[in-house]
Amino acid sequence: MPADRYTSLEVCAGAGGLAMGLENAGFTPVALIERSRHACATLRANRLGWRVLEMDLRDFVAQEHPYVHDVDLIAAGLPRLKSSAAIKRTEDRYERELFEATVWLVAEVRPRAVLIENVPTLVDSEAFVEMREFARLELEHLGYSLHWHTLNASSFGLAQDRKLGLLVALQSQASERFRWPEPHTVPTPTVGAALWKSMAGRGWRQAAAWAAQADRPAPAIVGGSERRGGADLGPTGTKKAWARMGINGSSIGDEVPAADYCWHPGGDVKLMPKLTVEQVAILQGFPPQWRMLGGKTARYRQLGHASPPPVAQALGAQIAAALEPSAESAS
Repeated sequence: MPADRYTSLEVCAGAGGLAMGLENAGFTPVALIERSRHACATLRANRLGWRVLEMDLRDFVAQEHPYVHDVDLIAAGLPRLKSSAAIKRTEDRYERELFEATVWLVAEVRPRAVLIENVPTLVDSEAFVEMREFARLELEHLGYSLHWHTLNASSFGLAQDRKLGLLVALQSQASERFRWPEPHTVPTPTVGAALWKSMAGRGWRQAAAWAAQADRPAPAIVGGSERRGGADLGPTGTKKAWARMGINGSSIGDEVPAADYCWHPGGDVKLMPKLTVEQVAILQGFPPQWRMLGGKTARYRQLGHASPPPVAQALGAQIAAALEPSAESAS
């Protein structure tokens, strides 16, 4: 881990995937804002020194927290935005209000850099033109230059096809120096390669055969809505993709298969093994020592909503390089 050189303010911090990756890139959070009590418990359990503010971002007033001023970076792993056409109820505006609140917080705090992660369609879809224009008008007025891009977690060592929509905004010459992280040159791991040791953890004799069938990256892990649904691996099409890899995606399992677990490739989906929370953490790039608190569904949702730490670290390293004081003094 590099020496801490920069400070950050994290909003909608969730289970800490973004903060952990940025920490590995040299950013120390002055505060993390998160409204979920389970996610706050996770953050506090893993980093005793982090200041965790359990509150809604929309209620946060920077003037009441002077330590957030003069931070180098505001980072936000926001809940997935919905397009205007998909918003049918007042409650569905919540995600957009958080996006707007993050941009307005930049005006209050004036960090040197901003990082927002969300759905890949935020970057270029017609459905989000007004959101991009809102961010552009507000941030360019403050002197930031905006960089939009998509990255796939599969390009950074994760066995998961997870596309991330990203906005990085920086001021002055730092913006000219910013470059997006380069994908890894090694092949993307498969689900079988990532999880076969875990699947064999209780001596399951068919673990190797299962791993051979799970010969591709996972579909994007999703956490589901806190207001609706349970802990499953996604919609019908996604569950079918999991079934082709020998996984029952209807829910999350309590433990990996026992030694005598009977698995029939291509058989009844209900008799296929289910992923555990710990296995989902592996697919999301979380280290084994990172503890998730709460019940099974709460822990799975934290993971499903999280930013993968390896991608966050790669982004943090590039932002840190653009902010490097030696680079500014030499220019």
